[in-house]
Amino acid sequence: MVLHLADRLEIPLRERNALLLAAGYAPAYAERPLESGEMAPVREALERFLAAHEPYPAIVVDRHWNLVLANNALSFLIEGVAPELLEPPANALRATLHPDGMAPRILNFAEWSAHLVHRLRREIALTGDETLGALLGEVLGYPGVEAELPPVEALAGGEIVLPLQLEHGGRRLSFFGTVTTFGTPADVTLAELAVEAFYP
Repeated sequence: MVLHLADRLEIPLRERNALLLAAGYAPAYAERPLESGEMAPVREALERFLAAHEPYPAIVVDRHWNLVLANNALSFLIEGVAPELLEPPANALRATLHPDGMAPRILNFAEWSAHLVHRLRREIALTGDETLGALLGEVLGYPGVEAELPPVEALAGGEIVLPLQLEHGGRRLSFFGTVTTFGTPADVTLAELAVEAFYP
C-alpha cells in the first residue's frame, strides 16, 4: 500500500524508502555508487552520451547539483571560474551563480538565475531535502541572483526557450538546455542523476 501510494504521488525513490521505514518496512530501493560494477552499463552509457554531444557542453549532476561527469566542452563554460568552486565535489549551481564563477560572463544573468532558482525550489518542494534548502539560501545571497521568474512577456522577444547567453572571447554564445533523467530507475543513485546538455 505504501509503495502504491508513493507511486501515485510520484514520490522520489529516496523518499519512498523513508516512507517504508516510517511504516515499519525495509527500504525497497538500493543506492549503489555510480563507480560500482553493477552500475557500469549506466556509467558507460552516460560517458558515451557526453562524448557524442561534443563539441557542445554536457554535464551529469546528482541530487544536490554536484558534478558527477562532464564532457571536454565544459572547459569553455567554466573558463575563469575560481579554482575553489571547481574542487570536488564541484556544485553546478555555485559554479554558475557565484560572483567568482560563471556569473560575470552570463549576459542574461537575472533571467538565468531566476530559472535555476525556480528549478531548485521545485526540487525542494518535491523532496524536502535540507541540503537543497541550504543551497537555495546560499545562492539567494549571491549578488544579482533573482528569486522569482520574470513574467513571460518580459523574456526576450521572439525566444521559444530561455537561452543561456554567455560572453566568450568577446562574442555572445547562446545555448538552450535539455535535462534528461532515467525513465525507469530502480536505484536511488540512478533516479537522482540528471544530464544537462546544451545546444547552440
